[in-house]
Amino acid sequence: MNLQRTIKREIFCRGIGLHSGRKINMKILPAGIDEGIVFIRRDVPGHSAVTACFENVSDTTLATTIGINGTSVSTVEHLMSAFSGMGVDNAIVEIDGPEVPIMDGSALPFVSLLKDVGTRPQKKDKKILVINNVVSVSDYTGTAMLLPFPAFKITYKIDFKHPLIGQQFYSVTITDITYETEISAARTFGFLKDVEYLQAKGLALGGSLKNAVVLNDKTVINKEGLRCADEFVKHKILDAIGDLSLTGMPIKGHFIAYKSGHKLNHLLLKELFAHKENYAVVSRYSKEGNADAGQMSSLRRQSFKVFDAMNA
Repeated sequence: MNLQRTIKREIFCRGIGLHSGRKINMKILPAGIDEGIVFIRRDVPGHSAVTACFENVSDTTLATTIGINGTSVSTVEHLMSAFSGMGVDNAIVEIDGPEVPIMDGSALPFVSLLKDVGTRPQKKDKKILVINNVVSVSDYTGTAMLLPFPAFKITYKIDFKHPLIGQQFYSVTITDITYETEISAARTFGFLKDVEYLQAKGLALGGSLKNAVVLNDKTVINKEGLRCADEFVKHKILDAIGDLSLTGMPIKGHFIAYKSGHKLNHLLLKELFAHKENYAVVSRYSKEGNADAGQMSSLRRQSFKVFDAMNA
């Protein structure tokens, strides 16, 4: 049985907000069936709650921000990625500041905390979002698409004009094991000139070599170097998992992206849900609402042709 899951007991952690530079206390609590992931701002009068869903995305500049009725929570993508990657459906997240703490810039600290307390099944099946049709969005630099696939798979390509990055490509079927071992440790990254500019403008105030990979014109300036050679593209996948988790349910489909980011990921979800024929919601993994094998093969070929053409 593919039951919904929550955490077994309370989690507490403290860290710096990447963009605010503030010290943030965060508490994660078990939640009931079908509650989803709910953020509560303890520093806001009335302790306003914000449900983590794509409809509540209020900003995608530098991070994914969710908000409702004037209350917002920023930089949710890494924690949401960890919840999704480790199969947590329901949790309450209490914070006393405007954003989720950045920790080390990856999702690994959150994964470790989730593993320490453990998760428990709940007495109801997960709802599964099954992709039925190819859905795509693009802008002047990148593209993002979803297409039918019998599991949750991500294929991602980045292209930076930097000698250490260049083009990186990675494809992985996401399970709790592949997420933890291949994706969760990949840290956010940025360029020294951009960090200096942002901080001069009062942004990225909490950014440091402790929570980001920083590059100058030629190389990584962090003394410890990279955790893996393809850490850059893997972090983009980590972010995408967090952004896509704002559907509120696990996805059965293939996400393909070229130079995408928080904005395109969000626009893709809006396009997906704008047309009911694009998806089905089922209570367990099955063939229901899914294209047959021949259709999926044809759709994959078609999508990869589009993908290849856009970044040839």
